[in-house]
Amino acid sequence: MTRTGRTKQKQKPPFEPGLIPAPGELLVWRDGQHFDRWQDLPCTLCGQPTPMRSHSGEPVHKACAEDWLTANPVEARLGRFASDLTPKPKSKDKGQGDHA
Repeated sequence: MTRTGRTKQKQKPPFEPGLIPAPGELLVWRDGQHFDRWQDLPCTLCGQPTPMRSHSGEPVHKACAEDWLTANPVEARLGRFASDLTPKPKSKDKGQGDHA
């Protein structure tokens, strides 16, 4: 006998990186998965504690990652640090991003 009415729990979509910013530009890390509210770990670049995480889960300050992208433009193309994917606007009236 099989059960009916039971559905599989919805899983979050994979945490995919977006575009890699040009040297000197800022990373866009708006997704909550970049922040670990439970544990600060040493930043892999400066060694100071940080709750921030890259897309791969690497503990790193956003400012340190941006400085690294500027200092290592060739290695940056490999995607160690990237911005979030830009979400599509939900409606035509509210397609202005963070601004009303």
